Amino acid sequence: MKKAPLYSRSRRGVAADLVPPPEPTGAPAAEPQQARAPRSRLRAFAGRHERALWAAALLVLVLAALLWRSGPKPPAALTFEQIDHLVRQSIADKPLASAGAKAYEKIIPSVVRVVGYDRVGESPHADKKLRRDAPGSDDARPKRDSGELPGFEERGVGTGVVIVDNGTILTNLHVVMGAERVRVTFMDGLEADAKLLSVMPEHDLAVLRASKIPDDLYAATMRSTADLQPGERVLAVGFPFGIGPSASEGVVSGLKREFRSPEGERMLTNLIQFDAAANPGNSGGPLVTMEGEVVGIVTAILNPTKQRVFVGIGFAVPIENAAQGAGMPPF
Repeated sequence: MKKAPLYSRSRRGVAADLVPPPEPTGAPAAEPQQARAPRSRLRAFAGRHERALWAAALLVLVLAALLWRSGPKPPAALTFEQIDHLVRQSIADKPLASAGAKAYEKIIPSVVRVVGYDRVGESPHADKKLRRDAPGSDDARPKRDSGELPGFEERGVGTGVVIVDNGTILTNLHVVMGAERVRVTFMDGLEADAKLLSVMPEHDLAVLRASKIPDDLYAATMRSTADLQPGERVLAVGFPFGIGPSASEGVVSGLKREFRSPEGERMLTNLIQFDAAANPGNSGGPLVTMEGEVVGIVTAILNPTKQRVFVGIGFAVPIENAAQGAGMPPF
């Protein structure tokens, strides 16, 4: 009986001896027995439990549909009535500030109270005609001895507006003309003497400089009147009859108006006409837009009677003229 040949452990001829013979071209490779076994068992299991598998698949589909229906849904579109209700509710919970209130809040840190003083018992040095030309009227308040300034009596109250944060203030000339002493009060309560820097009689304007100022003094924002239109809302801020600071709202009634005082000879030109209430004490105060920007300096009121009270027509000097007198560049 022939014995099967034994292969030595020698490396000679190993490559040639171990190479399997090539399979015939085109013949499919035999599937390994280990790969065929799981598939056969799976087919056998599916055949035995076909109805149970179909029931499980159906149950999974039903559960998926239920989960999809119970999930988050896109919000439904709101009706006009619902939107209107929500807006009204929001406004009721937190009312919006009016444009006038916002304008007042912006300008008020720059507004000052201006008071002129004469020595007790001495005649005023100002020209009466000049002093009565506008609502600043010194004669509207009785003179009295000032407890704060012994030997001086208050001749009248006006208003001013800070245009440079170093204490430079614009006001009306008739408010301070001829006064022995001028004092200003800032919105934080600080009082200071002020000196006259320059005057513009043709515009009834004066520029003051306060001797001391608050640490947080703010200068007003000025706006050109080039695009100012009749009907635009404005706010006049000042100290009418010494009360204040007070605000009154109105509109621009006209532009390029002229005004001649019934008691004086001066003619003011290129004025802004407005209908926001202004009375004696408003003189020198700012006329501002709803953005809180100064477009004019309140200077006169028109009243066909001899009473110096407001009847619906006020005048303001355009801020361009005032800024020019203060040495500021034009807009």
